[in-house]
Amino acid sequence: FGDSVQEAFAAAALAMVAVIVEPKKIEQKREVEIACEQPELELLLIDWLNSVLYEMATRKMLFSKFDVTIKDGKLTAKAWGEKLDLKKHKPAVEVKAATYSDLKVAQDKGKWIAQCIVDI
Repeated sequence: FGDSVQEAFAAAALAMVAVIVEPKKIEQKREVEIACEQPELELLLIDWLNSVLYEMATRKMLFSKFDVTIKDGKLTAKAWGEKLDLKKHKPAVEVKAATYSDLKVAQDKGKWIAQCIVDI
């Protein structure tokens, strides 16, 4: 949820990380830029979450803070986090992908919701 679609996308990414580890255990030591583009918000959410997963997997990192900008179907973001440390972070599961199941990006009573089910 968020006051803007950007905040809702950032919250969705943080919720996905929370499936893996406790976000409070992730220090914001390093900044990574992430970008993606899709014509519809729902497709952009899937692309965004899968881009976050890709960056975490290839960089062997976890993120705990996201700053998202969306304009004309283009998403640019900064993510902050640190290298994965199995002893410190104690990951519970590995999220493989964001899916189209229960996919929703909408505004309701002034608040934005961005949701989907992730595959573990």
